[in-house]
Amino acid sequence: MFVGMDFGTTNSAVAIAGQDRAAADVVSFATQAGPAQTLRSVLAFEAKNRDAHRNIVPLVGHEAIDAYLHSDGECRFLQSFKSYLTSRLFTGTSILGRTYSLEDLVALIVAHLRRAAEAEGVPVARVVAGRPVRFVAEGGETEDDYATGRLVEAFAKAGIDEVVFEYEPIAAAYYYESTLTEDQTVLVADFGGGTSDFCLIRLGPGRTKLARPEDAIIGTAGVGIAGDAFDRRIVEHGLSAHFGKNDTYLSGGKSLPMPAWVYAKLERWHHVAFLNTPKTLRLLQDLQRHVDDPEPIEQLLALIEHNLGYHLYRAVERAKLDLSRGEETLFRFDHAPVLVERRILRSEFESWIGKELAAIEGCVEGLLDSTGIAADRIDRVFLTGGSSLVPSVRAIFARRFGEDKISAGGEFISVASGLAQRAREVFSA
Repeated sequence: MFVGMDFGTTNSAVAIAGQDRAAADVVSFATQAGPAQTLRSVLAFEAKNRDAHRNIVPLVGHEAIDAYLHSDGECRFLQSFKSYLTSRLFTGTSILGRTYSLEDLVALIVAHLRRAAEAEGVPVARVVAGRPVRFVAEGGETEDDYATGRLVEAFAKAGIDEVVFEYEPIAAAYYYESTLTEDQTVLVADFGGGTSDFCLIRLGPGRTKLARPEDAIIGTAGVGIAGDAFDRRIVEHGLSAHFGKNDTYLSGGKSLPMPAWVYAKLERWHHVAFLNTPKTLRLLQDLQRHVDDPEPIEQLLALIEHNLGYHLYRAVERAKLDLSRGEETLFRFDHAPVLVERRILRSEFESWIGKELAAIEGCVEGLLDSTGIAADRIDRVFLTGGSSLVPSVRAIFARRFGEDKISAGGEFISVASGLAQRAREVFSA
């Protein structure tokens, strides 16, 4: 049996493939709402949840979310830490008296995936794992070797001796290939939480007959923009004004804008908790005394002090999904004492993410140019990942290749399934 692991920014998954050519099986995780094929890539450290030696037992995925939402004591909640793999500044963090490296945190998720596969009777000592085409740091520089080195260490800490990495869009291509009975030249577009990745590849029965099946890959490309960036734009343009972003305060007889860095933190869902420091809270309380209307800052303080960042971003995700289905949505966030209501039009949302859409389209055009493959030579476009459901994202490909060439599916499990199929090729050789 062969195992593929997709450790994602927002969701993770693990799949198992057998010796035959059948599609891989995605492992399910138990939740209060029933079995789920994905695991939220989150951790919770609850002060009261300790083992017999008084060591804190970290909670993973759905259990972590449940602890965070219902804890009546001290609870640290961590999310989106995959985005720090490229950061040379973030090496670790202190949590309730113990220091964890970033590799330790990643290993907790990977070990949970490993145990889920082993519960299906599959020993897991080696895996094929997904990675974006480019690991891009916040400054725009590529950090591929550094990030993959950290992942190798994390997988070793999780008890996996051998890990082979595969580009996520190539893994998604293998998932799509399981449906083919004829050869096709396919553009695969995989939209994750942190990156959008693309692969031009020849798929079908002919690929499996190649001496090296990976030789069917024509080209790859990627850009560090995806679903999380779309969420940030909803907060930036649609919600931040409710929390005082556009207000001014008086200082020395001058009217000054609110500190931009505060709202930059608000726009990144895994940075909201960083505002909950005595220094920042004192700053906001002082600014509140020097604004015309103190209520927006009161709402911001309540959001921070009541640890409502996760709740806010779940509401943002729901709004984004609503806008994928309809022309407008009523955004409503009601967690006393914070209340936000705003009608959002799809046309507004599309204007907010215009730069991101242009970057995605530019990346696709760059891949076509670099490979010399004309659009009319592509038989199929396969879209996968959560943001492939956004109509303006799909429209990029419909305009360029024609609606009739577009297929979609496996939005949250295509990569894990394809990684398991790739593991069969790698480890059967």
